[in-house]
Amino acid sequence: MPFFEVNERRPQIGEGAWIAPTAEIIGDVRIGANCYIGFGAVLRGDYGTIEIGEGSAIEEGAMIHARPGGLASIGKDVTVGHMVMIHNATIEDYAVIGMQSMISDFTTIGTWAIVAEQSLVKRNQVITPETIWAGAPAVEKGPLQDRHKQEWTLAKKVYRSLAEQYHTTLKEIVDPRLD
Repeated sequence: MPFFEVNERRPQIGEGAWIAPTAEIIGDVRIGANCYIGFGAVLRGDYGTIEIGEGSAIEEGAMIHARPGGLASIGKDVTVGHMVMIHNATIEDYAVIGMQSMISDFTTIGTWAIVAEQSLVKRNQVITPETIWAGAPAVEKGPLQDRHKQEWTLAKKVYRSLAEQYHTTLKEIVDPRLD
């Protein structure tokens, strides 16, 4: 199982959340209802706290951690892309963090903000709501458009559906050549 208690800090998992068998959920990690936690993700709340809001997707290979006594807070319906690293940051509802981005200490990503792939959000940086940011370091590229919200609303539904499907249809097989 991917769940670990450390120093009497243990995970709390909401109803309907799906967690990949190769993910690692360590310590004080609070995962909301109907979340998707992908293969190889590591959520390490060994001496800080991690909160994942309802319906959020933490995709494959993502890593989330918090400082001692700190908090990594992910809002509801957030998309955290493949191989993202988040450390002691606040990500508000509906935000999107693109693949291989790094979100550093004490940053805030606003509601419905989009951080593009491979971006670096530096320590203490504030990403304003409903804007698009990209680069290393991340700079504002412009306002979020309605089409972005429509596209990402559909993508978020895909991961909620995937979590449901994995609950009922995912099964380990020995070797497909043996079927």
